[in-house]
Amino acid sequence: MTDLQGSILALIQSLLERSDKADITVALDTPIHGDGLGLDSLETAELSAMLEDEFGTDPFGEGLMPETVAEIVAFYSSAGESGASVPA
Repeated sequence: MTDLQGSILALIQSLLERSDKADITVALDTPIHGDGLGLDSLETAELSAMLEDEFGTDPFGEGLMPETVAEIVAFYSSAGESGASVPA
């Protein structure tokens, strides 16, 4: 696991703990909504804000609608590859 992946997984786990969903296991293939993390629209907005606070941008704010944790990681991985600075 990369530092970036670990940072994103820890951030999501923190959100789940505050939402009384600490028993949910977070993995790269975990869906963000439904039977995965089960985030509602308010929790998704909170995740978006947390990602932006941590990394300076977020996939939701860029008009993307990631369906899995891996898609969030891929967003930041591709930003790093394109030369944009993404703190880990």
